[in-house]
Amino acid sequence: MKNKKNKKNKASKVVISLFVLILVGLIGYNLYIMYQNIELSNDSNYQAKRTTLSTDDSQTVETVIQNSKTVADMLETVTESVVGISKLTNTGGSILNNVSSEELGLGTGMMVSDNGYILSNSHVTGEKYSTCYVTINENTYKGTVVWSDSNLDLSIIKVQINNVSYVEFGDSGNLRVGEQVYAIGNPIGYEFRRTVTSGIISALNRTIKVDDTDNTSYISDLIQTDATINPGNSGGPLINSKGEVIGINTVKITSAEGIGFAIPINVVKPVVESFKQKGSFEEPTLGIYAYDGDVAEYLNLKNKINKGVYVSQIIANGPASNSDLQEGDLITSIDGKNLNTINDLREYIYGKVPGDVVKLNIIRGEVRREIEVTLGKK
Repeated sequence: MKNKKNKKNKASKVVISLFVLILVGLIGYNLYIMYQNIELSNDSNYQAKRTTLSTDDSQTVETVIQNSKTVADMLETVTESVVGISKLTNTGGSILNNVSSEELGLGTGMMVSDNGYILSNSHVTGEKYSTCYVTINENTYKGTVVWSDSNLDLSIIKVQINNVSYVEFGDSGNLRVGEQVYAIGNPIGYEFRRTVTSGIISALNRTIKVDDTDNTSYISDLIQTDATINPGNSGGPLINSKGEVIGINTVKITSAEGIGFAIPINVVKPVVESFKQKGSFEEPTLGIYAYDGDVAEYLNLKNKINKGVYVSQIIANGPASNSDLQEGDLITSIDGKNLNTINDLREYIYGKVPGDVVKLNIIRGEVRREIEVTLGKK
């Protein structure tokens, strides 16, 4: 019996040993195959790729970084380009310290170039060739109005300064009601300089009536906002959530709260660009007085219109007086560009130079015509 048990134990050990040998052999074979694959993968035709950011990766990271910037960061950057403007000066270190906006005619402006061009309202700076005083980072500079349009209530000042920060322009042609906006200015007095208020775009293409001591005027195509605009904010920027200027603050309704207005930035872009590139601007003109539909309704003009520009007067000896254009004509397009507002016409004309010929499509009664006008210099 003992011998039988020993034989069984020996047989079991042999079986186990064979199983272990087979298992070791299989493992060894698999290791050999893996080694061969590694060798094959080291062929000279392989392609290597560094583990650095690709262009697309870097753009993605840059986008994330940009999106992570806070509103406070954005506003801090923009406010560096906002300045104080006064028609008068005093003997203090800053022309505006401890003096009310009414005493100094205080307003706001924004740097639009690194060499001293400033955009503001004409009612803040005065007419062309006027002198005004500009406070930039507590320093006072004498400025000269190099361009002014009282109909638009816009002007450009030049001061002798270089290497300053300036604002970036957005596109006021694609705005929508409800977009977030911020207004920056110097309300009440310069002690409240660079005050920021926020709100939304409440409406677009608004027309308001402005009664001055001398006359009554209409400002059309305005951006309406509920961002607080106080006396002294005039001429300051209205910016979008990207920090781009989309309007120039101009007036508010004093009989109601939360109703302020800004002039769309697109209308003045060609003027600013001309000064930045050439240091001057030769203002071209059609030689007409014209209104868009909203103003035409205010004035009870005939041929009530919804789109286009109504010619109310041809200026004697002006460019249009030498053409077939007549009072009462409705200009629907210029060089193929459809006109919905008077600012559409201004923006296009400002991009031309005196001597350029433009084609106007007009409606006169029931007749449609095309008229050519050679632009003159205003």
